[in-house]
Amino acid sequence: MEALARHLTAWIAAEVTAAGGAGAVFGLSGGLDSAVVAALAARALPGRALGLVMPCHGDPQDVDDAAAVADRFALPVSTVDLSPVHDVLLEQLSLGASDIRDDRLAAANLKPRLRMTTLYAFANHLDYRVLGTDNRSELAVGYFTKYGDGGADLLPLGSLVKGEVRDLARHLGVPERIVAKPPSAGLWAGQTDEAEMGLTYEQLDAYLLTGAAPPAVKARVDALHAASAHKRALPRIAPKPGA
Repeated sequence: MEALARHLTAWIAAEVTAAGGAGAVFGLSGGLDSAVVAALAARALPGRALGLVMPCHGDPQDVDDAAAVADRFALPVSTVDLSPVHDVLLEQLSLGASDIRDDRLAAANLKPRLRMTTLYAFANHLDYRVLGTDNRSELAVGYFTKYGDGGADLLPLGSLVKGEVRDLARHLGVPERIVAKPPSAGLWAGQTDEAEMGLTYEQLDAYLLTGAAPPAVKARVDALHAASAHKRALPRIAPKPGA
């Protein structure tokens, strides 16, 4: 695990430098993936890594867990409460004939999109680059919000399945309560990744690592992967006539 940690630490430092960044900023949600990115960023960019805690009608325990991660890795943190911004935006988006508040997923996805906007505001101001927290498992099935948590400059965990991220977290010293708690995007109360995906990370990871899975798991993963292809692609560009 230490070899992997050193590799990713060096990669972050090299990529931020190559991109002309003065440092890096990332969301600190209190979850597993953001905790691992925080630990790696603290190693890679001492004094030049900033965590943003961005509560938005979420579980207060997540804010406490984010603080625990910042303390563990001696990271500077800024807190931006996005709850009032979310409320105002949602109200304005719901003034027409169609009320977005009646669409739970559309309304909930405003949260990660507001966080992306906030991260890039800080990045723009500080000349930092944005570190995303998506892992290979999430990317494979599109379990991220397009132009939300999917909006980033660098994805340090993009080659690691969830189980590998968990192992790395323990090696890096992430608090065990964060490692062990059920993964959740925090989109609404009681929401969990696995319930929303319709499969466990253990099943998903095994399929991604071996290519083998029970027929029902394979069908579910393949369907999610196909349906989310647009999330992993750059916008299509219309060709000129005759091209």
